[in-house]
Amino acid sequence: MATITDKTEHIVSWREKLGKGCMPQRYVLGLMGFLAVVNAYTMRNCLSLAITEMVIYHKHHDVAIDPNACPGEIQIRNHTIDYDNEFDWDEKTQGYILSAFYWGYVLTHIPGGLMAERLGGKHVLGIGILGTSVFTLLTPVAARAGPWWLVFVRFIEGFGEGMTFPALNALLARWVPPLERGKLGSLVFAGNQIGIVMSNVLAGLMLKYNEGSWASVFYFFGSLGVIWYIFWCLLCYNDPGVHPFITQTEKEYLFESIGGIKKRDHLPPTPWLRIFSSWPVWALIIGQIGHDWSLFTIQADLPKYMKSVLKFSVAQNGFLSSLPFMMMWITAMVSGWWSDFLLKREVYNVSTVRKLFTSIASFGPGLGVLAASYAGCNRILVMVLFTVGMSLMGFFYPSLKVNALDLSPNYAGTMMALVNGIGAISGIITPTLVGFLIPNSTLLEWRRVFWLAGVVIVITNVIFIMKGSAEVQPWNDIQPAVEDETVTWKSDKDEKEKPQSEQIV
Repeated sequence: MATITDKTEHIVSWREKLGKGCMPQRYVLGLMGFLAVVNAYTMRNCLSLAITEMVIYHKHHDVAIDPNACPGEIQIRNHTIDYDNEFDWDEKTQGYILSAFYWGYVLTHIPGGLMAERLGGKHVLGIGILGTSVFTLLTPVAARAGPWWLVFVRFIEGFGEGMTFPALNALLARWVPPLERGKLGSLVFAGNQIGIVMSNVLAGLMLKYNEGSWASVFYFFGSLGVIWYIFWCLLCYNDPGVHPFITQTEKEYLFESIGGIKKRDHLPPTPWLRIFSSWPVWALIIGQIGHDWSLFTIQADLPKYMKSVLKFSVAQNGFLSSLPFMMMWITAMVSGWWSDFLLKREVYNVSTVRKLFTSIASFGPGLGVLAASYAGCNRILVMVLFTVGMSLMGFFYPSLKVNALDLSPNYAGTMMALVNGIGAISGIITPTLVGFLIPNSTLLEWRRVFWLAGVVIVITNVIFIMKGSAEVQPWNDIQPAVEDETVTWKSDKDEKEKPQSEQIV
């Protein structure tokens, strides 16, 4: 019989072989970070489609309410209504449920960023995703207990997931060289698009072929989050200096290219006054608000528009609602490579690239979504306009999304917490506001929603262009807290051999 020591040695041997394989460890971290965001967004987003099949549809006289209503009937699953599985929630109640996630989400950004900088991002991120997974598994129980129980569960999910991006930013600051930020930053952060695609497509198929079993959607995605957490604990570490299997070549390359990142214990106190009096910080926050307003509007409410206005079936809804986000992910990958290419060739400086790409990510979606609302009932044209417009939002990832790393590498976690946390307030406002703006879910009511989203993203982009920057801010390195406080990753031969129990932490 194998002993505990034998099993431990086997795990260490397996991880060491994987760690010293052909893939550099910064790419392993990037891939696992990408999967973290994928899981976070599948759990966040799966309710947006599932709720269209959980809620009882009350038939309206479309022509009397909206003379521009599209022809045809809204497709409802052909089964006897079971009030244990179907809920009579109006649009306002649905708005509260969809926005509840963001009530918790905004609260843990700054605490998550501070913990990630002081304690390391590995466990801050891991515990946050694990907590969201557990409460995703509890979603069916909460829904059947009542709408306000579901609001509570979604609040707790957001509370756990609010630490995701601050922790990832703190990790990327210690693992990703400046000239790879566009590429690896896009890979990691654009995982949200793949998460939305997966949740829409897979949830649509599950809702179609497991009629009446909407709960399976939450069991499936919650389980995937738990599995990810296990692999995350085994494969990833806070920084190259504590990674037991990283090659010396990669370690030295990262030290030379990143350098100057303060050790967690030696960071001076966060310069809050300097941060809040910085125009580039406020320009970034305002730009993030505009982006999130448009993204959360489409992310949370596009499935409802597809069902109530365009009258797609649930399977069609899941597939077509995912198309804009699939294209956005492709655009994010291409624009990330393009961003690094322009910077390496010194075609433009960093600030110009960030502002140019952010502008594409703002005007493209704003015009595309608004045009789609005027395409009426032409289903093909509507989907083309939604897809093309939202795909251009992919330029956001190698620009606005990594701009916090440009401004302050030392306080990357706190910066991401501040920017993403304030921006996420849009997620609280938009679903609730949409619920009030579309009481009858008519085409004309939805058009007001899209006009508002377009105006917000364009105005906030103009402010970012005027006041934004990609230069490291003076308060990033105010004063040394102790001597020799920069990260020094010693060579393996100079380090004392660690006990085996420490290597497998």
